[in-house]
Amino acid sequence: MAKVNIVRPGEGEILGSGAQRIRILENGFFTDHPVVSAIWGPIIGPVVAILSFVCSIGNVPLAAVLWNGGISFGGVVAFIFADLLILPILNIYRKYYGTRMTLVILGTFYASMVVAGYLVELLFGVTGLIPQGRTAKVMAEGITWNYTTWLNIVFLVIAAVLVVRFVRTGGWSMLKMMGGSPEEEHTHHHEG
Repeated sequence: MAKVNIVRPGEGEILGSGAQRIRILENGFFTDHPVVSAIWGPIIGPVVAILSFVCSIGNVPLAAVLWNGGISFGGVVAFIFADLLILPILNIYRKYYGTRMTLVILGTFYASMVVAGYLVELLFGVTGLIPQGRTAKVMAEGITWNYTTWLNIVFLVIAAVLVVRFVRTGGWSMLKMMGGSPEEEHTHHHEG
């Protein structure tokens, strides 16, 4: 598998996909300055997450790309936490809570992510747990038989057993007796 770099000497590269692309400029993660990188990473990590529309499923592979590109370890952690602040979710917060409360949520979550990134950077740095190499794999090359394959098979069998038990013990009739949605039951009682 090829190593994925975001920051290459002399050129920028595109991060994200579709309309949500972010231009990462040369030395954007300050890879030549470890202290500046450790300070900047947790600040920029959540911003990259917000602008790249990455959700819980896509943030780990993109975090690997960011790590390979030079963002600090704390920046990667802050980026992973920031899936609660993507623009569509912020819009839901705005519709539900209003603009002012959304800005409070945004500020609180962002500050929490930055602080968590700094703490992880500090604690992992002091204990020597930050990986030295930047060769994180972004994607596996194909289907393999490993422990997750076997766990998937085991839990598919367990799910099948539970479905069979549900059907044999009268589960379908119980579901039919439950009726429709609560609104339908509510209007039904007022009619009589």
